[in-house]
Amino acid sequence: MSALETAGSPGRSAAARALPYAAVALAACSWGSWAILIRKTDAIAPMPTALESTVVMAVITGVSAVTSLKDRTAGRAPIRARAWVAWLGVSDAFNVLLFFAAYKITIAVSVLAHYLTPILVALASPLVLRERVTARTSLAVAISFAGLALMLVPARGQVGVAAALESAALGAGSAVFYASNVVINKFVVSAFSTSETMFWHGVVATPLLAAFVPRAAWLALDARAVAFLAVASIGPGALAGIGFVWGLRRMPAAHASTLTLLEPPVAVLVAAGLYAEVLSARACAGGMLVLAGALLVMTQGARR
Repeated sequence: MSALETAGSPGRSAAARALPYAAVALAACSWGSWAILIRKTDAIAPMPTALESTVVMAVITGVSAVTSLKDRTAGRAPIRARAWVAWLGVSDAFNVLLFFAAYKITIAVSVLAHYLTPILVALASPLVLRERVTARTSLAVAISFAGLALMLVPARGQVGVAAALESAALGAGSAVFYASNVVINKFVVSAFSTSETMFWHGVVATPLLAAFVPRAAWLALDARAVAFLAVASIGPGALAGIGFVWGLRRMPAAHASTLTLLEPPVAVLVAAGLYAEVLSARACAGGMLVLAGALLVMTQGARR
């Protein structure tokens, strides 16, 4: 295990112990900006979801390939660890596909269902990872999820029942794969560095996503739209992904998944600030609850 992987060891200062929490929080906040990138890309030239996902995953794979050059440990990794990394690629591909499919139906229901992830991770961590879930973590999950429900549940009659159920099912499916990513990352921490994990999982995920792109979309590829999305996704795609995995390896999985709840409030603020989508009092109150839950987790990490 590299020196970086031991940054959260006992004896470190409170600031050093809080750094992984800050990395995960910043990654989650950056993911809230995806709406800007996707809308700008579609304004240049509309793209199928699978093609957008393929471009983003290819960028993540390329950037992590460069950052992993000094961490070439994969040749020494056991077969079991390699299999887990391959599964990370599969699960991340389906996480992206299902979530964006839900997003195209209705945003509010899909985001709420997708962020069942912290609940799933909190339930799975004691069983799979033998992590102790504290009362403080459970309270943070409950507060944050209540905030999401308050902020994102659509008003009565806003969407049809069938559309809401379909979007919720797709969002919940993506949450299962997202939770799998959070938990399985813990199984490869001793065999692969952060950048290697990102690279090798992308080697699996990118061609898998490409297989879902319609042939007609490849023939009608717009170079400007692809170039914009590729450059723009370096931040929230590659760098944020590396930062998230780096932080995840240094904290309990339940803490990391709770901090990802910062993404939806940022997305709501982006929509209000750039696209004139008015924030209701309910949305503001829900956002404050999400922030309160994240703060509980972050302060606990600094005191550990």
